[in-house]
Amino acid sequence: MKRPLAIALLVTCAACSQEHAPAERIAEKAEQIVTAVSPSASPLAKGPYAPQVTCAKVAGADDFRQQLADAVRRRDADALVALAADDIKLDFGGGAGSAELRKRLNDKAWDLWSELDELMALGCSANAQGGITIPWYFDQKLGGVDAVSGWLVTGEDVPVLAAPDPGSQPLTTVSWDIVKLAALDPERKYQQVELPDKAIGFIATDKLRSLIDYRLIASSRNGRWRITSFVAGD
Repeated sequence: MKRPLAIALLVTCAACSQEHAPAERIAEKAEQIVTAVSPSASPLAKGPYAPQVTCAKVAGADDFRQQLADAVRRRDADALVALAADDIKLDFGGGAGSAELRKRLNDKAWDLWSELDELMALGCSANAQGGITIPWYFDQKLGGVDAVSGWLVTGEDVPVLAAPDPGSQPLTTVSWDIVKLAALDPERKYQQVELPDKAIGFIATDKLRSLIDYRLIASSRNGRWRITSFVAGD
């Protein structure tokens, strides 16, 4: 079963396909991935939920993440499947297994390579089970925000507008923080959001990421690092 419709629609309408992205955007994404894979305990940008790399202390995690980043960069399905556990969890409807992962990687409808591109630029966290969680923010306390209505603003100084119009007056800016959406309209370029201070405004759809969008969990099994879960939704 595929991920919830709301997330699928957001990705379809808001996330840029790497295959058709301008060259400068691809280069920028590649630089973000390299930065996010480099060991660092400092935020990679400003904002309370800006990507961080706090999993470097986990033995073997850095080597695994470098292999993962390389497989994603090369769109190498064989290499990625080799990094996955045989029983990797892929959704909450029974989808699992490395064979199913290979199918989805080769199915453009899933667009998993783009999902992985996005994840690799969002840092990682050492989780309570002794493994790692990508993206970093998914393993953090999110201030009591409901995971379904909460959305992450993915950027620094993202304008919050008074109306859903690029020419509208900016009310303020937000940097890597969580806002609330009453409802998503993926056909619109701007979404009405509630800021942490309860103010209301509009933010560009392509600057918002669902808190329950794709995340990847990996751990060491018998001395070999493997992806144990790659899911979206709840």
